[in-house]
Amino acid sequence: MLTVTENAQAVVKGLTAEQGMPESAGLRLSLSPDQTELQVALVPQPEPTDETVAGTEAPVYLAQETVGTLADQTLDAAQTPQGVGFTLQAQQPVG
Repeated sequence: MLTVTENAQAVVKGLTAEQGMPESAGLRLSLSPDQTELQVALVPQPEPTDETVAGTEAPVYLAQETVGTLADQTLDAAQTPQGVGFTLQAQQPVG
């Protein structure tokens, strides 16, 4: 399953609080309609078929079609000249 860094969790919490969104609000990762790009959006709640990433302080939702693709990835966040940006990196093997 996708892992989410503490930094990314803090950013999601900050963004949802800043926009006055409900407690169920979080970050949703999905594919574009043509399935060529990963889309990242703040949403007030998950879609009925979304999976929630377990063990996070801030909700991160995965559209059903992204679960397998993102299973071995880590989501992080960093400040960019355009604002906050999210990045995905392959998880490092343990041991």
